[in-house]
Amino acid sequence: MKTFKLKIAKTISDAVTSSFAGAALAESEVLDLLEYPTDTSMGDIALPCFKLSKILRRSPIQIAAALAEAFSAEGSIKAEAVNGYLNFRIDSTALANEILGEVFAKGEKYGSPENGAGKTVVLDYSSPNVAKPFHIGHLGTTVIGHSIKKLHEFAGYKCIGVNHLGDWGTQFGKLIVAYRKWGRKEDIEQGGIDKLVELYVKFHTEAEADPTLEDQARAEFTALEAGNAENHELWKWFITISIEEYKKTYAQLDIEFDSYAGESFYYDKCGPVLEKLKEAAITKVDAGATIVDLSDYNMPPCLILKKDGSTLYPTRDIAAAVNESGFSLERRFVALDKP
Repeated sequence: MKTFKLKIAKTISDAVTSSFAGAALAESEVLDLLEYPTDTSMGDIALPCFKLSKILRRSPIQIAAALAEAFSAEGSIKAEAVNGYLNFRIDSTALANEILGEVFAKGEKYGSPENGAGKTVVLDYSSPNVAKPFHIGHLGTTVIGHSIKKLHEFAGYKCIGVNHLGDWGTQFGKLIVAYRKWGRKEDIEQGGIDKLVELYVKFHTEAEADPTLEDQARAEFTALEAGNAENHELWKWFITISIEEYKKTYAQLDIEFDSYAGESFYYDKCGPVLEKLKEAAITKVDAGATIVDLSDYNMPPCLILKKDGSTLYPTRDIAAAVNESGFSLERRFVALDKP
């Protein structure tokens, strides 16, 4: 149908020039005016001539009649003036030949608008929290995100799928404490992510009776952020186990990601972000923690840094936003596609 609309636009543009002295109407302007009649008995495509009255200084009925008389497009399109409309009917054989020819030529790409050619789009979806199994709550965002990616690919975009894992935070301090107290390497190697979940659940059960475990977990996460080698190795191991498990599910869904770089990618970039926030004078210290006061917006304060110096989700999210706005994607995906 697009080919026929282009033919109509060119013919109408030429007809305006030849039929109305001193007047001109670009093909693009004609295309904007063309519409599909709600009543198909009126034709396949219609040109309402009412908006042309001011330009051509004629009534819509006169304009439609003049253009219908001048119209000719290889015999495959017939035009009829009806009450200020110029209705076009396309020869069904010509239309079928055009559509089938395009289908055979483009194959699976038939129907693609191809407006994404030469462009890149980054899509962030799925993003489960590491050391916990993939569950039904993750399925929605995973399927929707991948569907959007497939639609963009069909439109010609180069798509980069990012699985921004929740792979940083105090939960890893808890897991490190739990593993050291109750875990065994052999059990984790055999049981995988299910054993990690058991340890995480046990930690919370034990912490109800012994609240000092929470303090130990915070201390272990602070040590992890500070670069403690042993904690870092355990953290990497937990992530590897989790990603291996997630990939089994993604394989069943026929989904692949270009990057599994999650929150942890930004933890060492939080320092400069904190400095920027301080320089902007929008942070303050409250009970030892660094916050942004949002009371002017009727919102609770945003906790940026815990009193023990460790970061939180907002800190890392801000770091991600600041860095990605001017950060090379190539550097990002080369730098950490390895947990």
